[in-house]
Amino acid sequence: MSSRRSRFEIYIDVLKEVKSGVNKPTQIMYGANLSWKPLQGILKSLLNQGLLTEIEGDPRDKRTKVTYELTQKGENVVRYYVKAKSLVEIHSPEDLDA
Repeated sequence: MSSRRSRFEIYIDVLKEVKSGVNKPTQIMYGANLSWKPLQGILKSLLNQGLLTEIEGDPRDKRTKVTYELTQKGENVVRYYVKAKSLVEIHSPEDLDA
């Protein structure tokens, strides 16, 4: 059974989805395995921190009003997270008992 994700890991998952080219809110929601309300708060927080930018959608597309794009600061956060995670060995709780 897997452990719950931390809030930080959820934010990183959203940033990774956007970095991979997923830019519409509903697609981000499914890719990061979130529900709609929490996603809205997370996107707002990432926008306020300057990690994402909001781009007005095509007026002809009535379904999607905005899309999201990763800023340079957001790309740096994802890169540093991936690098730090690769440097740390994560052991399961069973390994620690031995």
